[in-house]
Amino acid sequence: AARIIQNMDPTADPCKDFYQYACGGWLNLHVIPETSSRYSIFDILRDELEIILKGVLETSDQGDREAFRKAKILYKSCMNESLIEQRDSLPLLEALTMVGDWPVASADWNKTKEPNWSMEEKLSIMNSRFNKRVLIDMFVWNDDRDSSRHIIYIDQPSLGMPSRDYYFNGGNYQRVREAYLQFMITIAKMIREDKNLSKDDSFVHEEMAKVMEFETEIAN
Repeated sequence: AARIIQNMDPTADPCKDFYQYACGGWLNLHVIPETSSRYSIFDILRDELEIILKGVLETSDQGDREAFRKAKILYKSCMNESLIEQRDSLPLLEALTMVGDWPVASADWNKTKEPNWSMEEKLSIMNSRFNKRVLIDMFVWNDDRDSSRHIIYIDQPSLGMPSRDYYFNGGNYQRVREAYLQFMITIAKMIREDKNLSKDDSFVHEEMAKVMEFETEIAN
């Protein structure tokens, strides 16, 4: 109750400016950090929790149960920037190999990879290994007709961009769409270079335009 009162401005007339009356104290006590687009009690709690978690994850894992050890290993792997820089694009290249390579970043993919490539198998690998739903979303959740059991749900996945508007509307949406396509082209060129493939900008542009067209059809 004290915190709620502190975040109010009882000097303001609620009939004239209810927002100032309800939130004026908060506005006077808090400034939105330059790194944030908003600042609420939930953001403060999240920041405090991150500090606590950092302390927990940096303690010794001796005697910890397996789940805690895994969390600490994951944290250490993310913090080891020198090893991340040393490995460079290798983890990404290994992931691409696992899903049957990327045609735009391969030499003769249609001849060398496609004959043994199975979409059903690759979709399941993307789901189980990388938690990435492509074309189809599949998950287990409570049965709406019987809450005592769980069932398999099949649904549409999320798009590459936040919503359908980004694929069809003009203005800022179009600028984001163009940047999205350029981002795909840049990544494809980088991977081709890391795999020592010949430079072929026209091929990359053509392939990524097809990807954009396909994703637009899905959005539609």
